[in-house]
Amino acid sequence: MTARLLDGRALATKIEDSLRAEVQTFAGMFRRRPRLIVVLVGDVAASASYVKSKQQAAARVGIDSDVIRVPAESQTADLVELVQAAAAGDHGPADGILVQLPLPAHVDAVAVLDAVPPHLDVDGFHPENAGLLSQGRPRFIPCTAAGVQRMILDAGLETAGRHAVIVGRSDIVGKPLALLLSAKGPGGDATVTLCHSRSADLADHCRRADILVAAVGRPNLVTAAMVKPGAAVIDVGINRIERDGRSRLVGDVDFDAVKEVAGWISPVPGGVGPLTVAMLLANTLLAAELSSR
Repeated sequence: MTARLLDGRALATKIEDSLRAEVQTFAGMFRRRPRLIVVLVGDVAASASYVKSKQQAAARVGIDSDVIRVPAESQTADLVELVQAAAAGDHGPADGILVQLPLPAHVDAVAVLDAVPPHLDVDGFHPENAGLLSQGRPRFIPCTAAGVQRMILDAGLETAGRHAVIVGRSDIVGKPLALLLSAKGPGGDATVTLCHSRSADLADHCRRADILVAAVGRPNLVTAAMVKPGAAVIDVGINRIERDGRSRLVGDVDFDAVKEVAGWISPVPGGVGPLTVAMLLANTLLAAELSSR
């Protein structure tokens, strides 16, 4: 058996095509384009690369974006004040504000993220948006979790009554995805097991999954022996490793081995990553539409 590829790049292109038309309609109605502000702290190469890809994707669909760059030495209070100023319009009108993660270790990331008002929180991290999601009436869904569900729906994978196992309990991916997959409706109604670093016998939990999502940031954690034959395996991990003197990106799944067991599998890169960006654009357009009502 060789798994079918869950091509995130191809799906992201389809989503962008749809968003481009919706943004044009919005601009025609309101005589403006949606605008996203990104706060980038420090000069970490990976973060700068992610921000650049978000700006490029925004430009492709017609969303305006601007990056506010601040030094890595910035303190929590400074960043909170900056985010509040951006929300107040000091850096021009904004429909969405995104604080690029991770932040430096000395910064209280929760305080900075909480400073983004819920109606501008296109990452979906504010407690109000998390609460709405938990009640089954989401406003902005965290982008990676939304991207995983969209990948499942696009592939036509059945979720109702199926067993989904998520490895990783972060507020960014694991917890919101568990809520999405267990909620009523398309892409939901699954029985969800949320595993983490204290879970006993992780391999046994994984082998029971019809849909297995790995989101912990540990290279090649999920092996072929941990996968139920025919299961859908979705790899959220992005890890940079050195091998033979060369640097390359790998996921949390041992792709080459697992593809011979799974029914579907997402690659790294080219899987969930592009969908995370596409969902950010969708959230930004939604924020613009909600603010214009």
